[in-house]
Formats: sequence, C-alpha cells, structure tokens
Amino acid sequence: MERFDVLVVGGGPAGSSAARGLADAGAAVCVLDRAVFPRGKTCAGWITPPVFAALAVDPAEYAEGRTLQPIQGFRVRRIGDPESRAAFGETVSYGIRRCELDHFLLARSKATLRTGTKLGSLERVDGVWRVNGALEAPLLVGAGGHFCPVARRLTGDAPGAPVIAAQELEFPVAEGEDAFDVEPALPELYFSPDLQGYGWVFRKGRYLNVGLGRRAPQKLGAELRAFLAWLAREGKLPPTLPAGVHGHAYLLRGESERPLVADGVALVGDAAGLAWPKSGEGIRPAVESGLLLAEALRRARAPADPAALDAYASAVRARFGPDVAARALEEGLPAAWRHWLAGRLFAWPWFAREVVVKRWFLHAELPPLTPPSH
Repeated sequence: MERFDVLVVGGGPAGSSAARGLADAGAAVCVLDRAVFPRGKTCAGWITPPVFAALAVDPAEYAEGRTLQPIQGFRVRRIGDPESRAAFGETVSYGIRRCELDHFLLARSKATLRTGTKLGSLERVDGVWRVNGALEAPLLVGAGGHFCPVARRLTGDAPGAPVIAAQELEFPVAEGEDAFDVEPALPELYFSPDLQGYGWVFRKGRYLNVGLGRRAPQKLGAELRAFLAWLAREGKLPPTLPAGVHGHAYLLRGESERPLVADGVALVGDAAGLAWPKSGEGIRPAVESGLLLAEALRRARAPADPAALDAYASAVRARFGPDVAARALEEGLPAAWRHWLAGRLFAWPWFAREVVVKRWFLHAELPPLTPPSH
C-alpha cells in the first residue's frame, strides 16, 4: 500500500495545479489519471495572462517547443448579423493546444504520477481513502472533469443542473493552405441565433480549431454541421475537413449543484462545475481553484482538516460567485425581445469589446491570483 497525504484524481489543469501547490507546501501528493500524457482534450484552447501569472510561468518559457499564439482581440457576431471587431493592440490572451498545456503542467506538478491508471475501487476506511486497493490518503481531490468519478460518488446519479455540451475539431493546416480568412491574432466568435451557445474558429500557429458549444445538447450535432458548412462557404475552412469531431460536457458556475467539499473530499475545476457562465471557459477557473485549495490547506492541521476545506469552499465562492446565481435580468424578457436586443448589442462595437470580450471572455475585472510565497 502506497500512502500519501493527498490523492488527486485527474491530471488536467485543475489537478496538476492543486498538486503543485500542495507539493510546494510539503504534502506528499499522488495524481491518478486514466490517460497517458500527452493526451488530446476537447477545448478551443485559449488562456489569459493571469493564468500564467498565477502559475508563476513565463510565457516565453512555455512557448519553447509549444504552440503559443498571441491574441489581441476577437471578432464577434451573432450568426446572421453584422460583425464587431474588438481589437486591443496588445496581447490579451494566448492560443494553446491542450495536449501540450496539460502535459506541461502535469510534468511540473512535483507529484507522484500514476497515469494510464483508471480509478477502479474507491473506499473509505477509518478516515482514509483507499484507491484500487493500492493507494491511500486522508484527502481525495476530484479533478477529473465533468464525469469525474469522485464527483459522481458525491452526487450520485440524481439529475442536476443543465449540462453544456461542445464539439470541436483541431487539425494542422496543410502546406500551402494559408488562404483562410482567419486572422490568428483575432479568433472569431459566432453566437447562435437563439443565444443558447456559440461557435468559434481560431488559427493558432499551424493548427486550426473550430467548434461549437450550447445548451440543449440534442441540437448540437445538426447545428455544428450547419456551422461548419457555412464557415467553408465563407472561406474560413477547407471544403473537406478531417474526421474525428471530439466532444465534452461541463457545468456552469452558478448553475451547478455539485458540492465543493465533503468529508475528506474537495472538488476542483470542471468536477466542481466552475466554468464561466457566459463563455463556458474553464481553464482559468480550473487552475485557480486548484491553487485556492492548496492555499487553504497550506497551514492546515491535517490534510483533510474540515476547517481548511470549508475555507477553500469560501474562497471559491468569493472568487467565482455563489453556488446558485440570481437570475439575469434579460432572462425575464420574452424570447423575441431578447433576440431583437441581442442582434443590436452584438453589432455595437462598445458592447462587443467591453462586455462580450473584456467581461465574458477575458474577465479583465478580476485580478490574477498572487502565487504563494514559500
């Protein structure tokens, strides 16, 4: 039996950030993930400078041998309406490939790694979690995304908050295929006519990423096919795309009914339902929730100290808002009124820049977390 202070289930940005922070605080940490890294991950793939700042990672260091596309703004529209360009003249975000980012973060986590290992048995014995009959620790961290087995153990199979589903393609641009009308520094966002989701097309280095996410997942497949065909007609995609659309699901902060903590358990990232409500972006909440957990436990009396876990839950609520958010004012308007209003707002450059891009996607109002001093 291998014994640790903390077992982290899931090696993505949430799990690796928690592991690194806890290891820096002196904890013995093991990360378990069924995948072998580097592994593919469905994601549009952009992160803001505050993520690098919180992780104390120099973007220039990260860029060595990896994709790092500077983003200076976004092109925004509702499908069928005029476009607004929100350009800032400086780098406000970066395009990354998740297979590279996740591998980089996990490799620097300072944890004992058990990749390629699925979580099988999970039991609690005398206040200690035992995994696969081989690993044990008093604290279990669920960081395995929406379908995290730790989160599912806490919540069971009861229906919860509405799930957001997304599908995407990421593929290398063939030699000589550089005529697409997609500016690498200005990813394009296309909100659905019913305002229940948005699509994107994004050139990062020699890769092109395109996808769509929405509520009402039963409509996703048909809407994605129509979206890809329209982009091809617009000259933004090649006429023939590679096979292999990948999908994932997640919960939005303020709509999730998942607990943040329980006895000897903490959830981070998508396992806790922390994706931003308007954009669905989850990398920054994943990284920051992992770091908040590590900071709360830094001076704890024991790895599973209930007071420290409660402090983590309070820190998440202070950072990302309440578990259940108040209903937005526009949700009370009739659908026809919302659609009419949205058509005009998205075409208004000020709204596209200050609200859609700066608040919904960049969260410029939220200062970066300060890396802990050791």
